Amino acid sequence: MATCKGCGEEAEALVSVKVDGKAKKLCEDCADRAREASEIAEASESVVQGMMGFKGRR
Repeated sequence: MATCKGCGEEAEALVSVKVDGKAKKLCEDCADRAREASEIAEASESVVQGMMGFKGRR
């Protein structure tokens, strides 16, 4: 059995997910949470840049 890097519990299968630019092997539950967190962070960054009038690349 492999150990999840997120929660530390053993899982049958691990999924490779990019978190903060680094690939981590997480269980399905942790992988879903990491994906949701990155989507929320991306959306909030976009909103803040819109409010600030940022016209740069991203």
